[in-house]
Amino acid sequence: MTAAVLRPPVHATVLAFDFGARRIGVAVGNTLTRAAQPLATIDEPASAARFVAIGALVHTWQPDLLVVGVPVHADGTPHPMTSRAQRFARQLGGRFALPVDEVDERHTSELARAALSGRGRAGRGERDAVAAQLILQSWLDERQPA
Repeated sequence: MTAAVLRPPVHATVLAFDFGARRIGVAVGNTLTRAAQPLATIDEPASAARFVAIGALVHTWQPDLLVVGVPVHADGTPHPMTSRAQRFARQLGGRFALPVDEVDERHTSELARAALSGRGRAGRGERDAVAAQLILQSWLDERQPA
């Protein structure tokens, strides 16, 4: 989604976000291991509280860059959440002075839902973090040589 592809250092910690109107899923990964794992789901209604929680994760993990999944329709056209996720990405970059890469997150929530099917309400709380993991794993796979 961004014009220039971000090239992280060989060994970089990356936080990824699955932005949603109600919750934000967060995953962490590393460019050396090329592996992503679900980290947290931020379930705060107020924007200020969301950024406090994100700030705590940034402080703890000291990422070199951030990745934000940007939702689009199946045909790639934007919808109302597209601009909201892009705004969130700009806010992250401004607040934390870190580079932010935006990536297509088509179908990650559905894939996360399928991966957690059978877990009932417990799986619901994990779904956003697993969606963030899928976003980050896709980012790592696309930007790192095999």
